Amino acid sequence: PLKLLQPKTVPKRLGTSQKKPREPQMPRSLIKEIFRHFAKMPVSRDAFQIVEKCSERYFKQLSNDLEAYTHHAGRKTVEAADLEVLMRRQGLVTDKMPLNVLIERFLPLEYRKLLIPVAVSGNRVIPCK
Repeated sequence: PLKLLQPKTVPKRLGTSQKKPREPQMPRSLIKEIFRHFAKMPVSRDAFQIVEKCSERYFKQLSNDLEAYTHHAGRKTVEAADLEVLMRRQGLVTDKMPLNVLIERFLPLEYRKLLIPVAVSGNRVIPCK
């Protein structure tokens, strides 16, 4: 006699993954592009891997410091003033080298327009805060 075909049962996957969550990372291409821009010479693969590790540690420390400044101020949101205090402590922003000069020197025009207020006709300031 013919047997009825039974559908095979497929085990259900658990909703949670067994993999541990990954930390977000900056794209390798961005790190490589920035480093090549400032180094102005070819970079070996071994040296680039070290640069990647250093940049990851730098941004991790940077975010921890910003979190500490924000927590100390009793806020839950990082503000531009926190970043400026951090850059002053690192020696990047001084009385002779204000933040606006760094923005104009190192960022493209699109970002400058977003970060530096500019007065336009009609007595308006862009970007408005």
